[in-house]
Amino acid sequence: MKMSGGPGTRNIKIILLAIALVIAFGTVFYTRMIVEKLQQKEKQIVELYAKSLEYLANTEDTSTNLTFIFENVIKPIDFPIILTDTQDKVNLKNKSGYRNLTLDSTKTPAEQEEFLYKKINEMDAINPPIVIKYNDSIIFGKIHYGDSDLINQLRNYPYLQILFAAMFIIIGYISFSYIKRNEQSNIWVGMAKETAHQLGTPISSLMGWSEILKLSHNNPDKVLDISEEINNDLARLNKITQRFSKIGSNPELKEANLYEVIERTTKYFERRLPQIGKSVQLKIEGNENVCARLSPELFEWVLENLIKNALDAIEGKKGGITFYVSETHKNAEIDVKDTGKGIDPKRKKDIFRPGYSTKRRGWGLGLSLSKRIVEDYHKGKIYVKHTGPEGTTFKIILRKNT
Repeated sequence: MKMSGGPGTRNIKIILLAIALVIAFGTVFYTRMIVEKLQQKEKQIVELYAKSLEYLANTEDTSTNLTFIFENVIKPIDFPIILTDTQDKVNLKNKSGYRNLTLDSTKTPAEQEEFLYKKINEMDAINPPIVIKYNDSIIFGKIHYGDSDLINQLRNYPYLQILFAAMFIIIGYISFSYIKRNEQSNIWVGMAKETAHQLGTPISSLMGWSEILKLSHNNPDKVLDISEEINNDLARLNKITQRFSKIGSNPELKEANLYEVIERTTKYFERRLPQIGKSVQLKIEGNENVCARLSPELFEWVLENLIKNALDAIEGKKGGITFYVSETHKNAEIDVKDTGKGIDPKRKKDIFRPGYSTKRRGWGLGLSLSKRIVEDYHKGKIYVKHTGPEGTTFKIILRKNT
């Protein structure tokens, strides 16, 4: 059984990484585009502010106009602004010469000026200052402005988003790796136990026949019967070997009659049912001529696992397991219905998970292995069609031409 990721797994990881990078760069690009648009709007506001000051410098009617400019141009500004004169000097006494900046009142005027000049250098590095002119020719000041809090937040937002996404991906990857390792461990343990279980029955039987053979050397007829049983157990061992050799490889699929494959499996169990102390009737119904391309050795393993689970679910000594064979235009279908206690609806998705078992000494591999055989090797589907107190029905769908 292959436990390591193949080329397909690596390709999926590369694709997911590529998608993550596209999303990350797309987020940064889109946010940068929004920031540039907002910066352009803020520049237009500053230019309007500069034009307003130029207008005031060129008109004698200032009282009404000054109020209008203050209410409609200056007041809505929510980003830092500093006005300087022709010598790039700041006038601390003019409170309207800077906006949206808080000066530390405990500092000296010289330290406050130093703070404002530092801010001017920072703002000029982001946005070139806007020149204020008198009569469109004489420069009498500059407006230095920075970015609003919204722009600063938007500028940092994509990187925070990428950071949180990366943390989420790392946590998810670690969790996924832990779950995967745990499932692989369950599979290895389950496979070891399944191997011991599969080999144990025929080997124990052979040991028993060997002892009986020693006591029956004078009875040719009995020796002949024993040899037939030994051959049956050897055939069983060979089948088990074939099954395990096909797990992890690409089994050869050939057309087979489903009715006959099911019949072989049920006959094997019918001979052994008396040994477990249950009177369970195994029936096959439906179309006897349905064929599908499959690996008989592996598919019989699936049927055996379903029968074993059904026998465990039948709590009394009597019960029934019915196989109903049908077909559609493209698919061959089998319904496996038992009269057991049913499955807890909350656990329907867990029953195919490696390591999950409701039995105290179970190793939770049978249905997981069955799902792998049906869906990975035969490209079919297996699921719980119905479950309740009256029993459970499993549905197997196989392609006629795989």
